[in-house]
Amino acid sequence: MHALLDGATAGDPMCAVKWTRKSTRVVARFLRVSPSKAWRMLRKEKYRLRFNRKRLYRKTHPERDRQFRYINRLRRDFKKSGDPVISVDAKKRELVGLFRNGGRAWRQDAIDVSVYDFPSDAQGVAIPYGIYDDGRGDGFVVVGTSHNTAEFATHAIRTWWMDVGRKQYQKSKRLLILADSGSSNAARATAWKLGLQTLADKFG
Repeated sequence: MHALLDGATAGDPMCAVKWTRKSTRVVARFLRVSPSKAWRMLRKEKYRLRFNRKRLYRKTHPERDRQFRYINRLRRDFKKSGDPVISVDAKKRELVGLFRNGGRAWRQDAIDVSVYDFPSDAQGVAIPYGIYDDGRGDGFVVVGTSHNTAEFATHAIRTWWMDVGRKQYQKSKRLLILADSGSSNAARATAWKLGLQTLADKFG
């Protein structure tokens, strides 16, 4: 075993925990034992299974805190004057059809779904775009059926305003939109800015 793992082992000298790049099956094949036996041998030699941890941060902008304080001041100002503040975000696209999901429901019988999640078996795709009214605590979802584009994002906001916003905020002339600067609402996306300007021009 030591000959196989020599050169492919790393570890922490402070606590004697080791790990290797070799998989259990590779070790088992080399030693001519079953994978479960190889697993026990690795454990006995103080090797441990490890997984990736999200701990690395990219360098933050020096003005980051100042930016968030400014956004919070804007939110307070808009809410104090009774103007709408909405938070927008697109969620992961989902396949439409008899596919398994993580939800549960009180039912007498389980629903049979497909064993495989092949896109070719889907009736289509659904892209939920969520709009949260920060002042009222209400959510609104528009579901797209093609792609998460800037046009789709601004259309979702327009739909919210036509169906809900203008009825709840009849006297408002301002709208604060909080977005994560993702794909469809990226800060540098010209189509996103154009869509917002079109909304502003249309509804004043």
